[in-house]
Amino acid sequence: MELRALRGFVEVVRQQSFTAAAEALFVTQPTVSKMVKALEDELGTPLMLREERGMGRRLQLTDAGRVVFERGQDVLAAYARLQHEVADLETVARGELSIGIPPLGGDLFIPVIGAFHQHYPDIEMKLFETGSRAIEQALLAGDIELGAVLLPVDPTILDVLPVCHYALRLIAPRESRWEGRASIGLGELRDEPFVFYGEGFALSELVIAACRRAGFTPKIAGRSSQWDFIASMVDNGVGIALLPEPFCARLDPKRFVIADVRDPEIPWDLAMAWRRDSYLSHAARRWLALARDLLGPGGDGEAKAAIAGGARQT
Repeated sequence: MELRALRGFVEVVRQQSFTAAAEALFVTQPTVSKMVKALEDELGTPLMLREERGMGRRLQLTDAGRVVFERGQDVLAAYARLQHEVADLETVARGELSIGIPPLGGDLFIPVIGAFHQHYPDIEMKLFETGSRAIEQALLAGDIELGAVLLPVDPTILDVLPVCHYALRLIAPRESRWEGRASIGLGELRDEPFVFYGEGFALSELVIAACRRAGFTPKIAGRSSQWDFIASMVDNGVGIALLPEPFCARLDPKRFVIADVRDPEIPWDLAMAWRRDSYLSHAARRWLALARDLLGPGGDGEAKAAIAGGARQT
């Protein structure tokens, strides 16, 4: 079966017009008619009927035509993916890769970003900093190819590579009633003002849900998408905050109370995600391989520790 003839038939059905199909395919109308006739001859059965209706004609598919149209779209889509993948093989060493990175957690990917640039210096990394929910929407819209998201996500639409598992911990000013406590029940924080994350952050939803399970709704005194600014607000008496363990490790213990949170413990699970039904470029696959090697289970311990490294905040 010639793909050209199949493409002509599918376009005629989509356009419901031989003339419009010819324009879409940049060929003449007689050429499109020959494509459809050749396909019918090869299959040995009519694929469509021309019905006179009012001032025009309507194309009516036969049973065989419906099957060929439905399956033909799959064949053409598969061929397009094949072309894309073959072309991608030739351009793997250059081009661009679009990745969504959340402000809370972006530091975790610095080792991967550095290693990727060393291996593929001619591939431009387009990094979009936004919250996890916005990253999920960008993945579904096809605006980005990969994105770091907070788990859980819908497994029917996104595939994921888990990269880290931590818990949220309480941070409070050193001279507060929480000083000396190593572990605090979430319900004990019901009367505290909270410094929260940016609007639309999946982490905000996660913490609010946990607080409600503990029997209260948190009072929000301020918000920021930057963990260090959240810590500064806590240090200046705006409220308490819940931050992932790696960021707590950067804080000066002389200025902050840092304690485990229980009943319930609130997990912070990050993963690299991509749309389940999408084609992954070779650049994206190489990024995922590096993320798996450096951040995934059994990965490079030094790289995993990078997020907790650096100078302590004061």
